[in-house]
Parts: sequence; structure tokens; C-alpha cells
Amino acid sequence: MSTFTRVSCVTAVVLFLAVGASAQNLVITNARVLDGTGKVIDRGTVVVRDGKIASVSNNAPPAGAGRTIDAGGKTVMPGFIDAHRHLVQGNPAQWLTQQAPRQFQEFLDAGFTTVLSAIDAPQVLEARNQIRQGKMRGPRIFAGTLIPLSGLAFSAAGDPARTDPSRGPLPPRAPAIPRDTTIKAVEAAAQAGYDYIKTLMITTTNGTEIDTLKLVVQEGKKHNLPTITHAVSIRDTVAAVEAGPALLVHTPHIGNLGDDPAALKKIVDARIPMTSTLSVFIPHFGPENKPLFRDGQPFPWNTLSSAGQGPENARLLWEAGIVSYGYGTDTQWPPKETLADELRALGLVFSPADIVTIITKNAASSTLHGAEIGTIEPGKLADIVIIDGDPLRSSAALLNVVTTIKGGEVVFERQAR
Repeated sequence: MSTFTRVSCVTAVVLFLAVGASAQNLVITNARVLDGTGKVIDRGTVVVRDGKIASVSNNAPPAGAGRTIDAGGKTVMPGFIDAHRHLVQGNPAQWLTQQAPRQFQEFLDAGFTTVLSAIDAPQVLEARNQIRQGKMRGPRIFAGTLIPLSGLAFSAAGDPARTDPSRGPLPPRAPAIPRDTTIKAVEAAAQAGYDYIKTLMITTTNGTEIDTLKLVVQEGKKHNLPTITHAVSIRDTVAAVEAGPALLVHTPHIGNLGDDPAALKKIVDARIPMTSTLSVFIPHFGPENKPLFRDGQPFPWNTLSSAGQGPENARLLWEAGIVSYGYGTDTQWPPKETLADELRALGLVFSPADIVTIITKNAASSTLHGAEIGTIEPGKLADIVIIDGDPLRSSAALLNVVTTIKGGEVVFERQAR
């Protein structure tokens, strides 16, 4: 598993033409602090030293502690985390040089300090490394690469979510992946420097998918590479948890867990974190007010049932005690637009207080780095957002980020109007 490095900052877009080369010491005062653990400090002070949280209290700020930010009574909370995203768009080489800097600043502007890139072209590794080295400004990136579990063929054109084989009856047996091929693929992923192995669990009739996933998990552990798994039906999610991956990157949205208490119990008892990705199957509306799918094409209404079933299953899992349910989107819309979409879906079954936990502490668990990010606690990285509004009363406040701090660096400040 990758380790965090403190990110230095370089020339960036929008508000920042030049920044310091090391994390700042900061004091945030006059803040309503939501620390991510459920605690609220109405007149709080957060002290940051060397890019990490030094203290969180209602004490007066210490003298000489560095730059002081007066929050003016606004909400201070952990930086947002998208634990399932796809970043590279269009030509990967052009994306890296022409689109990535602007796209990454959009994440910071929207309050996202960490993003898990579930599958992307190898250029995402170069982007990750440039951010770590301070050559590009952006969120902290963790990246996964795909290793197949079978030779199941997918539609050659369009977004695979439109014609997902998990929606129909159990597909015919798919060709098995040779054991040596899987082992070499895991070794190649480790050598390339990926942070995770991504797998797609789509069970087939008398197929070998579970055995192959068990092998991937086993081999990944040898290289300190956790396995994260796509499973979107109840059938496939139950199969996936049998193999013990580190993360389930979707809420199952095909099949009703309320009709299958045994499956619900098995998924919860596996104690595997899960990400939401609920907004994939709700229409996205752009300036022309046309319902769009995540590929930018007209929304496929035959998938609409998932827009209701996903949130219902999410709440059933939450009530049954799933170990962690975190924010993830699986889309390529701009971050703030995606956040608005995911909040619409989450808001069907979760309270604003639940959603604060989902987008911070639980999303950190979904990256498997919850010990380092996701809450404002001493010793953790100083990933912080200041929000104009109260997200415990209305999740819409999460769209009103005025300041973003990543690893102790102020990376976005909204200009006064």
C-alpha cells in the first residue's frame, strides 16, 4: 500500500500563481468544528503543524503558531474524499498535459482533498507522482488497475453500465483466466506502482470467478496491494465477499436486500467497506435540462430501477451495521456537479449528519487510509475544508466550500464578492 508524502505546491491555476514549497503552520480560529467523529465544537480552534493536525480544542490559539485563518463562525470539517472515481478523459497523453491541471483544481475548489482512481490509463500514475512531487497541484490520488476474473466479453461500444451482464440471468460460463496469467498480472501491477488491484465480479454459470478473485487477493497481499472489487448485483456481491477483497466499490443496486436477509447478513458480516456510487443511475441534468447518463449520452431509462434500489439497499446495509459505507461516484462529471448528484441520491435515505460521515471518515476507510485522513484529529494529515453553512442541517451546505486545505497547504480560497 502506498504511503502518504507531504505535498509541496507549485504554480497552479485559478487563484494561485505561486505557493510555498512546504506545508504551512496554520491556526484556524472562531470555527464550528465537525471533526468527523461526531463531535461538534462550536467555538473551536484547529492548530496545524508541518502539515498535520496538532490540536483541536476550544482553547485560545497559541502564540506564534503560524498563519491564522478566522473562520468567522463557519463550519470546519475534514476534506472530502471520493473513493471511486475515474479521472482520465479522452486522449490520455493530452489529458495529462492539457486537462489534468484544470480538472484537479476543480476537485480542490469543490473541497476534495483525496480521490481514489479505480481504473484509469497509466497516465494517472504520472499525475499522482507529479502531485506528490509538487510539480502539479491536485488532490491526493490513489490509483488502481484492472485484473480480469474471467474472459467474459463486454459490449464493444458505449458505457458498459448501459448493458451490464449482471442485470440479466446468470451468464453462460466464461473462459477461465490461467493461474499463471493472474499471478503475473498482480506482479506487473506492483512493479508499475499501483495502489490497488481492481476486479470485476460478474459471476457466470459454473464459472471460476470466485477462485480467481481469491487468487488475486492472495497474490496482492504478497505485494501489499489490496484488492478492490466491483459487484453491482446481490448475487455478485455475495460471491465477492466470499473471496475477501479489501473494498466493495459499489452499492449493490440489482436485487432487493430486503427480500434476501441471508445475503444481507453475509455482506454485513464480511466487514468489508463499501462505497456508494448511487448517482450513476439517476439522470444528470446539464444546462440544457436534458437527462444524461454518465457517458454524456441520453439517459437509458431501462436502468432507472437502480436509482431507487441502490439507495434502498444502502440504507438496509447501514441499518444492519455494515462496517463502513463511504462516498464514491464512479463518474466523470465535474466534481461539484457530481457532488450535487450524489447528494441527491444519498439524501433519499440518509440524514445530513449521516452524509457528513459518509463523505469524510467512511470515505477514508474506503481508501484504506482511514488512519491518516478522514477526521480532524491530532496526528492526522491536515485535510480541511471551511464551509459557509451547516451541513448537519442541510447537505446542500457541502456545495459551499470557501477554503480547502490539503496537508496543511491552503489550496483554494474563494474570492470575496
